[in-house]
Amino acid sequence: MRRDEISAWLRETDRSRLEQLWRQADEVRRQNVGDEVHLRGLIEISNHCVRECHYCGLRGPNRRLPRYRMTAAEILACARQARALGCGTVVLQSGEDPGLRAEWIADLVRNICVATGLAVTLSLGERDFAELAAWREAGASRYLLKFETSNRALLNRIHPPRDPQRPDRFAILRHLRGLGYEIGSGIMVGIPGQSREDLTDDLLCIQALELDMVAVGPFIPHPQTPLGAAGSASDHPDQVPNDPVTTCKVLALARLLAPLANIPSTTALATIGGTSARELGLRCGANVLMPSLTPARYRSSYEIYPDRASFGTSGGLSRAELENRIQSLGRRPGVGRGDSPNYHRRPRGQTCHDVAAG
Repeated sequence: MRRDEISAWLRETDRSRLEQLWRQADEVRRQNVGDEVHLRGLIEISNHCVRECHYCGLRGPNRRLPRYRMTAAEILACARQARALGCGTVVLQSGEDPGLRAEWIADLVRNICVATGLAVTLSLGERDFAELAAWREAGASRYLLKFETSNRALLNRIHPPRDPQRPDRFAILRHLRGLGYEIGSGIMVGIPGQSREDLTDDLLCIQALELDMVAVGPFIPHPQTPLGAAGSASDHPDQVPNDPVTTCKVLALARLLAPLANIPSTTALATIGGTSARELGLRCGANVLMPSLTPARYRSSYEIYPDRASFGTSGGLSRAELENRIQSLGRRPGVGRGDSPNYHRRPRGQTCHDVAAG
């Protein structure tokens, strides 16, 4: 897809034309990753964070937020719940928390692999290369690290670098691929000051990275952050809105540019657009849902942004109800790990399956 085509779609407002885009993306999804909707059990294991991002409620300076770290036993119980729910993968997510020691995470990954046989995805922020290698050796299969925006000046404005001498996220993603991870990344839609040309650059980066997982979500600032307190309105003449339709445009274009990737219909999309927006995401290219398995006593404190939409067991849904929702869209629940087809094109190192079998 040419740059001018992407830019034109981002400016399109005619609903009948957009329906054509949804159908095209859905057909590309069907041809490349099939009709299965894969479930990833999300466990938010810690809300500690050393970063000072100007939109995220987990930012270190937010003193109002009660902080927690789940125990290994609590996390393992959630992983077993993920398997019972029909998930092929468990996603361990946290703020950028140095208190999650490399050895502890490695032991946790090994224990999850042996106890459940599930694929393990990590989303723990920018970590040292030695830590990433140790977790891969322990059996972690995937790593998710969003680059948020390819506009470096805009990124630094909302996401101040912790150490300018450290590798940037693109370098980390390249290193993760070299370690044999399935790599995931993604972008936010509607960052204050983000233009449609910026977003076009972001989508072309997604294509160039040949990602195994792509995450697209709207920008939602937490009120206890600089951008949330000051208001996130922008006077940029080509400001990208953070609404459901624009987010779904970007999701559909991501599917066209990364046809073999796994793409979730995200909680953030459902937060701004409701259940219908989550289902629209599945109709315009998404093939993954991520039910939250974070225990209720912690869930309200993992507040990246307020009023997050609930989905999965934390929202009161059983396995049967999840499967019924998927089938009502003419799709079928995924079976197994749900690896990206890209993964099978590359030499594979140790996986969670290998650890469990050993």
